[in-house]
Amino acid sequence: MPNSFFRFKQFTIHQDKSAMKVCTDSCILGAWTANHLNGANRILDVGSGTGLLSLMLAQKSESHIDSIELDPDSAAQAQENILASPWSARIRLLQGNVLHYPLTADYDFIICNPPFFESDLRSPLEKKNKAKHNETLTLDELIVVLRKRLNIAGNFSILLPQHRSDYFEKLAAENGFFLCRKLIVRQTPAHQPFRSICLFGFQNPEGMNLKELIIKNENGKYTGEFTELMVDYYD
Repeated sequence: MPNSFFRFKQFTIHQDKSAMKVCTDSCILGAWTANHLNGANRILDVGSGTGLLSLMLAQKSESHIDSIELDPDSAAQAQENILASPWSARIRLLQGNVLHYPLTADYDFIICNPPFFESDLRSPLEKKNKAKHNETLTLDELIVVLRKRLNIAGNFSILLPQHRSDYFEKLAAENGFFLCRKLIVRQTPAHQPFRSICLFGFQNPEGMNLKELIIKNENGKYTGEFTELMVDYYD
C-alpha cells in the first residue's frame, strides 16, 4: 500500500485522498520541466492531482501558477499540500473540468500529466480510472485547451506513455505546435523506453533536442543523470 505522504526536501505531499500517487515518472516530468520554464510568469498545471507538479515548479521559479483538478477529493488534498508549502501565495487551486472552467488568462507555460491509458487494464476504483484513463480528458480535447490557452511565445510540457508519443506529436503538429525537446525515459539499460516527456511551442526551433534518461543502472542503483535531475527535490 502506498505511503499516505511523500516528503521532499522543501515540501510534503499527502496523498491518501487522491487517486494519483507520487510516482517516479511524474517527479521526472516536474524536475525536467522546471529546467525549461524560460522565465515563465504565468503557468497552468492541468490535472494537479496532489499538487505535486505545481509545487515542484514553484520551488524552482517565481511563477504564478493556476493548478486545476477535476476530482473534488484530490483538489481538496492538493489545496492542503499547497497551503502547507512555502509558495502558497503563488499557487491558486481551481476545482473543475479544464474543458469547461472559465479560465480568463493566457499562460506562458502549461504542464500536463494527462490520463493516458486508453485500453489498458482498468481499476475497480472509478476515481483511479478517471485519473489514469482518458474518460474525462482525451489527448484530442487536451490539444484544444493547449492551443487556446498558451501564449504565442509560450511552451507546454507533457508526459506520455512511449506508445502514445508518436500519435500526440502528430496531433500537436496538426494544431500548429513544434516539438522543441524530447526526453525518452527507460527504467534500466535493459528496458525499452516507457515514457516520453515532450516540450512543444508555437515557434519553430532550429533543431529538436533529443535526450535519454535511464533511471537505474545494471546494479539497481540510481544513475548519476537521474540523481542530478532530482537533487533539488529529494536525496
